[in-house]
Amino acid sequence: MRKGLGVLAVLGVVVFVVGGALIYLFKSLGVKIEPLGDAFVVYRIETPEQPIEFPHYKHVKDVGLQCTYCHAYADKAVSPGIPPLEVCMGCHSVIATDKPEIKKLTEYWNKKEPVPWKHVNKLPDFVFFTHKRHVKAGVDCKACHGDLSTMTVAQRVKPLKMGWCLECHKDVNGYLKAHGLPPAKVDRAPTDCWTCHK
Repeated sequence: MRKGLGVLAVLGVVVFVVGGALIYLFKSLGVKIEPLGDAFVVYRIETPEQPIEFPHYKHVKDVGLQCTYCHAYADKAVSPGIPPLEVCMGCHSVIATDKPEIKKLTEYWNKKEPVPWKHVNKLPDFVFFTHKRHVKAGVDCKACHGDLSTMTVAQRVKPLKMGWCLECHKDVNGYLKAHGLPPAKVDRAPTDCWTCHK
């Protein structure tokens, strides 16, 4: 009996140490583990290098801009849209013009070239996703994009995998409440395959 308890204690320590080492390794590699129902989903946090280090926190938290000020199509179309330079230069032709990142922005403006932003939350081509439906249903942008008021360059902070989407669709307000977000206008969303795979 005593020997069995000793073996269990050693196994417990091994699991604790190995588990801790794996969690440390995953975090250092930008890998996240999140609960998903009775299981877990493992995914890598994507942060592509952008041509301009756009400070979301400054525009969202400090200035108080809503997501739709820059992403004007989020509540009207499939894609939220990347803001045209005219939106940026509306302010930055006179505000913070001496800052290095604004100087880069101004160079694109003067050359009449769009900023070559890289997708952060890109879904596979076989997935049909519409921002409009989610925004009109009252789903907070933070549910999928995280809290941009704390980010400089946008990062992918959610797995954006089918199981993760279905978890929310089955109980929208339960998911939002569990993540400290305000309730949506709907309790459930379609879970039929054709909803996302056209």
